[in-house]
Amino acid sequence: MLKKLQNKQIYLIAGAGLCAFLVGGMISAPQAGKTLSQWLNLSQNEPEQLSKSNKTNSIVFTLVSQSLPERVTKLIEITGKGSSPDRERARYLLASDYIETDQGEKALSLLEGLEKDYPALAAYILLKQAQAQDILGEKGKASDLRQKVLKDYPQEAAAVKAIYLIGQLKLHDQAIAKFPSHPLTWEIIRKRLQDNPNQSKLQLTLAKYAADEPGIVGILDQLVKQPQLTPADWELIGSVYWENNQFTKAATAYAKAPKTAKNLYRTARGLQLDKKRDQAVVLYKQQVQQFPTAEETGTALLRLAEIAPGKGVISYLDQIINKFPKQAPSALVKKAQLLETLKDNQSANTAWKLLLGKYSNSEEAAEYRWKTALNRSKSRDYVGAWQWAQPIAIENPKSILAPRASFWVGKWATMLGKQQEAHNAYKYVLSQFPQSYYAWRSASILGWDVGDFNNLRLMNPEIIPPQRPVPTAGSDAFKELYLLGQDHDAWLEWESEFKNKSQPTVAEQFTEGLMRLAKGENLSGITKISKLEDRETPAEYEEYAALSKQISYWQARYPFPYFEEIAKWSTARQVNPLLVTALMRQESMFQPKIKSTVGATGLMQVMPSTAAWIAPQINVDMKTLDLENPNDNIMLGTWYLDHTHQQYGNNSMLALASYNAGPGNVAKWLQTIPKQDPDEFLEEIPFGETRNYVRQVLGNYWNYMRLYNPSISALVAKYSAEQPKLPIQ
Repeated sequence: MLKKLQNKQIYLIAGAGLCAFLVGGMISAPQAGKTLSQWLNLSQNEPEQLSKSNKTNSIVFTLVSQSLPERVTKLIEITGKGSSPDRERARYLLASDYIETDQGEKALSLLEGLEKDYPALAAYILLKQAQAQDILGEKGKASDLRQKVLKDYPQEAAAVKAIYLIGQLKLHDQAIAKFPSHPLTWEIIRKRLQDNPNQSKLQLTLAKYAADEPGIVGILDQLVKQPQLTPADWELIGSVYWENNQFTKAATAYAKAPKTAKNLYRTARGLQLDKKRDQAVVLYKQQVQQFPTAEETGTALLRLAEIAPGKGVISYLDQIINKFPKQAPSALVKKAQLLETLKDNQSANTAWKLLLGKYSNSEEAAEYRWKTALNRSKSRDYVGAWQWAQPIAIENPKSILAPRASFWVGKWATMLGKQQEAHNAYKYVLSQFPQSYYAWRSASILGWDVGDFNNLRLMNPEIIPPQRPVPTAGSDAFKELYLLGQDHDAWLEWESEFKNKSQPTVAEQFTEGLMRLAKGENLSGITKISKLEDRETPAEYEEYAALSKQISYWQARYPFPYFEEIAKWSTARQVNPLLVTALMRQESMFQPKIKSTVGATGLMQVMPSTAAWIAPQINVDMKTLDLENPNDNIMLGTWYLDHTHQQYGNNSMLALASYNAGPGNVAKWLQTIPKQDPDEFLEEIPFGETRNYVRQVLGNYWNYMRLYNPSISALVAKYSAEQPKLPIQ
């Protein structure tokens, strides 16, 4: 987050210590990358590892990322070539472009008869014909075409669009009954509720099918006033409140829902979060009695352990340890820590041993191992640190600590003079954890052309922009619309098909994420796609694991919005465009209107006070700036990112730390933290938020490199195929 400048002084830091820090620990100094013009150009020679999962067999789909003027000549050429799927796609896309530019006659000439040649989109082709007729002023013909959609395709989602555009109220009931998950049905319902808000059936329909749409909390607030709601209705209301982080309201609703283990737990948890401790305790205890074996009961016991005073905590923790293996690791940690405060070290050690023995593959075991390894390292027992860290990658490969521990095995091996073991450890990180920040650090130390802390800012890597992947769920009609870039119609089609929103499959959740990205809802899209890694059942995790081997999955997690603005201002500031993209992803997840609690705004989270400080230095009138405008925000954010780099000799670690925490804090850290090794310096930054921020931004940068740069992608693929082993001390 770009915070308010703590003062306007540029800290001048000199001396051998800083110089050693700025160059320390680096084995190689990669050359600057290709020109920005190459970054913006589409390559026709994509290497296999970049393209395998992304390509389709259609040249038309590859044109979607181009602007209308750029692709018109090629589309015209394709429409004149015989009969083929690409010819029909080109006719549809070119006709859509003509409609966008009010060229109805040209559009009709392409669309005439196309519904017979392109059956997957037949209903949408008729709707396009109607649009073209509207442009030509032929309202009657347009209406007839929409009526034809209702007659010939009554079961398809396009029928709702026809109903909506026809505007006959008697057809609206048909849309609500047959297509409750269609976004235009939601719009019909909202209009009815504006006229008469006391319609619980309509409100419940929105709660069930539009639970994550804007305004749903307000709908629920009206719904709970309705009489004669059933326990099942209250359960639905509670779940939607819960998913929208309205935990207090959810608790009230769940109290009237069927008494299941989940509903009872959420009622108690909502009360606890509402600071109604005593009421929460009563319900948690009730849950323990009524649902003694339910998974939620283990969590309820953990909550009781949080609330209970003194030694009473241990009885709750012992119940968890004995009966609930999923929550047992957390209970063992709490028990061991409590026993240590009570000076019962022998019992505490017994709890720690049980954690490392019976629950060796838990996240809690990984955290204990890592904490012990760090303590050994601080006392310069690098052999002991290595021994404690090495099992994390083997026992806990899914842990967030696994790549970190594996990387530090390499660092400690270097300190012990074991260069080959260090080399193998870095190769292991690249092979097993290629998406991690520590893979970038490993690649840099191994001499790859990926930049290091000191020269990253000036690099300009070659980049191959992505092509839309084929969605993993949905009908043929939806997939065609999505791949043709018809995002509004694709969204309408997908939402009408996607009814399993509370428990989506892996394929459905990935597709939903793709659709959110296509709509510009980047935060939601990236979140949905990223959370797939949290799937717990073996079958679902196996499905996720297979998907995560496809580059299309990772490119969806690391998308490229605001391409032109980033290119423009990265060039102007001479800042690596992938670093700007990486910082933007961390700051805002590419949401241009997002605001922090302290007022930081937009893509690069610029504070208004910082903008006011920057504006006169770049000869811009502050009154003309809009921090929610992507161009203005990136203009200011890249200037400040350049400024922080200039403060610290182009060291990106320090520049990013300053961007997050301010120059005053960085100045203190440079005076108090040893500077010989940059990795150790980063580990010693006292602000956990800033440590994580630097790692996350540079980890983002690395992912953009490995996913979109052909040479680095090839190297990562090579190392992954070799499957090196982590060295054992």
